[in-house]
Amino acid sequence: MRAVAARVTEASVTVDGELVGAIDEPGLLVLLGVHRDDTADKAGVMARKLHELRILRDEESVASSAAPILLVSQFTLYGDTQKGRRPSWSAAARPEEARKIFDAVATELRERGVRVSTGKFGSTMAVRSVNDGPFTVLVEV
Repeated sequence: MRAVAARVTEASVTVDGELVGAIDEPGLLVLLGVHRDDTADKAGVMARKLHELRILRDEESVASSAAPILLVSQFTLYGDTQKGRRPSWSAAARPEEARKIFDAVATELRERGVRVSTGKFGSTMAVRSVNDGPFTVLVEV
């Protein structure tokens, strides 16, 4: 599982012009990709890392600051561009499996008390964010 976690002052996701998820205060925008070999067990590990990652201002974490997370699925994080001009998506999990694991990460975060908004899985989404810093890290489990 791979996530791009960006510190933001605000972020939102719209689908067909409709707002489906947003955070309107400092927090994290997390783009989450699920690998074809990932299991639900990794969801808890990813949730813990995102919850405790100290990348907010003053080395705060979501856990210590009660900051929100906007979680967006992004299978393209497993695009392989080593050969040719067209990425291969073979490392990404199939949509039905990826959705289960994505939902498990969101659930695990919520169980830790995090305010989680999400995009709409499998949809073409317009993601807007105001990056803070910018400060962005790659998180892998």
